[in-house]
Amino acid sequence: NRTFPEGFIFGCSTAAYQVEGAWNESGKGESIWDRATHSDPGWVRGADNGDVACDSYHKYKEDVSLIKSIGFDVYRFSISWTRLLPDGALGNVNKAGVDYYNNLITELLSKGIRPVVTLYHWDLPQALQDMGGWPNPVIVDYFVDYADLAFRLFGDRVKMWITLNEPLEYCGEGYGTGHNAPRVNLTGAADYLCGHTALLAHARAYRLYRDKYADEQKGRVGITLNSEWYEPKNATGEEDRLAAERAQQFELGWFAHPIFSETGDYPPAMKERVMVNSLAEGRSRSRLPTFTPEDVALVKGSADFFALNHYSSYLATPQPDDGGRRGVTSRDNDIGVLKTKDPKWPGSAVYWLKTVPWGFRKLLVWVRDQYGNPPLYVTENGFADRGEIHDTGRQEYLMGYLEELLNAIHADGCDVRGYMTWSLLDNFEWTDGYQVLFGMHAVNFTDPARPRTPKESATLFKQLTSTRRLPTTEEKEMCLRSGICHTRRPDPRAVDTNEV
Repeated sequence: NRTFPEGFIFGCSTAAYQVEGAWNESGKGESIWDRATHSDPGWVRGADNGDVACDSYHKYKEDVSLIKSIGFDVYRFSISWTRLLPDGALGNVNKAGVDYYNNLITELLSKGIRPVVTLYHWDLPQALQDMGGWPNPVIVDYFVDYADLAFRLFGDRVKMWITLNEPLEYCGEGYGTGHNAPRVNLTGAADYLCGHTALLAHARAYRLYRDKYADEQKGRVGITLNSEWYEPKNATGEEDRLAAERAQQFELGWFAHPIFSETGDYPPAMKERVMVNSLAEGRSRSRLPTFTPEDVALVKGSADFFALNHYSSYLATPQPDDGGRRGVTSRDNDIGVLKTKDPKWPGSAVYWLKTVPWGFRKLLVWVRDQYGNPPLYVTENGFADRGEIHDTGRQEYLMGYLEELLNAIHADGCDVRGYMTWSLLDNFEWTDGYQVLFGMHAVNFTDPARPRTPKESATLFKQLTSTRRLPTTEEKEMCLRSGICHTRRPDPRAVDTNEV
């Protein structure tokens, strides 16, 4: 069955720091990515930064027209915290920032596109990082104040909210390995503290919305969690099976288990391994923070839907203990899994992204089984290249992943209700700068006007959104050759024998 269910939504995603530009314009404050890219330009490939990026701050109407031309139902974008609150705190609301997001939302709605708004996509106000950032629990109060302001300003028109994007990444890479801003390298300690604050901040913002806004605004609130799929390297080996499951629990379970499981709290395997390793290091308690019973109740059930970002898969086998790592604090040691890629998997412009569509389906089934089949929206999924207009790799990737998504819906009964691809535009890809590109539209970053050029994948998505079914290979090739895509919709009176 290649038809998407009735009511299934299609969209695309971006993030403020990656597309907006105007980094210090009209009262916007400094974020941790502004500070990191300016203080050490060589840290990012090409000495790139997001100062101008796609210049969507000035070109938002053009971007909305691109979204409309493809036929997307929704546009997922993030609010820059420092564009609304330059120092991160209430008391200094930036009117120009409020106007910008009001204008963007109005423009979307005027074109029949629903906004999906992410409150936090990695760009913490530098003023709050100076207080310790996400590992400091006081950030919960600042985030709730910010969320309250956004709900009040925009909630009459925004009906789908994402509190945080990928806490696994901004905690693990920002405060663990130091690979991302704010470049704190305290793996196995600060990353867990960050995650703890993130979960409490999300839950408090969710409860605030339910208590204060939901009855009148009728919106829904979730959190975007990201995960790869971990496949046992040895398909018949019990140790590899356990290693793959452990990696899944440490990655997706870290944030999903406290919110979506029946028991709440961190995954038992995670609590046990971090405790054992912490004690072996001579500590008196676990490096993983402890939730009080009140915290567990606050966090459990604090989402109206499951929002998932997924890109690729790994093979998992137990990490061999050569003695050199024993007693060394790190989250990787806590996980104890060696993650590799199968060289036969098709690659992309970045080492970690291989095309493994079947892993997507397995992950969706895992979420179904672990968390009682919650309503799920894919909020990111996409392919990295160098910006080619004839983006065959992206087309093959998207076709393969959407086919497995349909299998998960029709054959496995997964309650998947929407799909948002990453990304509308080529944009600033964090420490890879503009060397790795995910967009359906190419952007000329050397031209001050930042012109956009549709890629073939944009044409392919026009076919998808008009027919609401996945085209066959023959239909896809005809669409791309002619530029005229069929607009045949499935007959609503037809009986679908594959319907779950």
